[in-house]
Amino acid sequence: MVSEHASPLAALGGVDAGGQNVYVAALAGELRRRGVEVTVYTRRDEAEAPRTVVLEPGLEVVHLDAGPARPLPKDLIVEHLDQLADRLGAELELARPDLVHAHFWMSGVAAVRAASGGESLPVVQTFHALGAVKRRHLGSEDSSPAQREAVERQLVGAVDGIVATCSDEARELSALGADSERVSVVPCGVDLNRFFPAPDRVAGEPKAGRRLRMVTVSRLVERKGLAVAIEACARLRDVELIIAGGPERDALVADSEAVRLQTLVTRLGIEDRVVFTGRLDRLAVSRLLRSADVAVSVPRYEPFGMVILEAMASGVPVVASAVGGHLDTVVDGQTGFLVPPDDPGAVADMVALLAADRSLRRRLGFAARQRACRYYSWSAVAEGVLSAYGRALRTARGAEDKEPAAAT
Repeated sequence: MVSEHASPLAALGGVDAGGQNVYVAALAGELRRRGVEVTVYTRRDEAEAPRTVVLEPGLEVVHLDAGPARPLPKDLIVEHLDQLADRLGAELELARPDLVHAHFWMSGVAAVRAASGGESLPVVQTFHALGAVKRRHLGSEDSSPAQREAVERQLVGAVDGIVATCSDEARELSALGADSERVSVVPCGVDLNRFFPAPDRVAGEPKAGRRLRMVTVSRLVERKGLAVAIEACARLRDVELIIAGGPERDALVADSEAVRLQTLVTRLGIEDRVVFTGRLDRLAVSRLLRSADVAVSVPRYEPFGMVILEAMASGVPVVASAVGGHLDTVVDGQTGFLVPPDDPGAVADMVALLAADRSLRRRLGFAARQRACRYYSWSAVAEGVLSAYGRALRTARGAEDKEPAAAT
């Protein structure tokens, strides 16, 4: 696997550390449990980081030198892709894996270049987000490198297989010219042993003596819609909002987005009902979600939305914006509610509906857990990804078989 900016070893909650890190770590671990030997290559962002970290026999993370050995915003890593591809190519020449799985478009660029040397290797691509979609929703706020969309269009034709994480992404890939025979729709997964309903209370029933609890877990970036959740909270009575994510709690005062959101909270006069926890580890996130009465995730766009899935696995009803992967994971009216993006009134209406009806919260929370268990275990995801690998290997072999005929 190649995951240039999203190491499976990274602490979550920073601007560029989120769902992709979780996905790579969980998928790699699940594949290893199935007997697959996995090496994850990522860019070295700490000078002291060891070259190789062995997570267990047959599963390791290798740090590649590409640019300065310090954290970089992912949009700046593009300047170091040639070095990354060279380092990766040397590693692949020695390791000779059966297949390379690239995560994010820049990893795809490096993987395709590195895998083409000598005896070429099959490459499977997971984009995790598409530049065209990001540009459409963010416009001038999109900080992606100018070449991203053109490169992604080239990648869909260069790789042997693509794993799309939702049906909406598959449609976008088709618009980019992807061959539907090479696209496999396999969702992200959730750790059902870590995210589960609270055993000490019925899902959806607030503990005595406290307000109804809304929880949102997110990186602190504008497109994630945290301001929408705050404005929704201001329209409700007897509801508190817990916002988890961003830097450590003590560092929130120096984070520009945290300051902007806190200013909004103050202006709306709801300081006593909104709490910013800062970055939480995975165990703390699971505990927080179990304490929720409703989970809210209302980004302007969302390639998949793993937090909503984690909330569903926790037996919590959800309110999510009707974008991207949410359209697949959330069954509107059955496991939660879908609302238009950038619409605090709609969010407040759905939360108010849940607040007024305890039986509805219980019913939706139970159905959410059932859906997560049925379709989104990492075991099921690994099976889907292995199937996609098989298709890519057959595609690559077919291309090799045709080369002599084409040459004549």
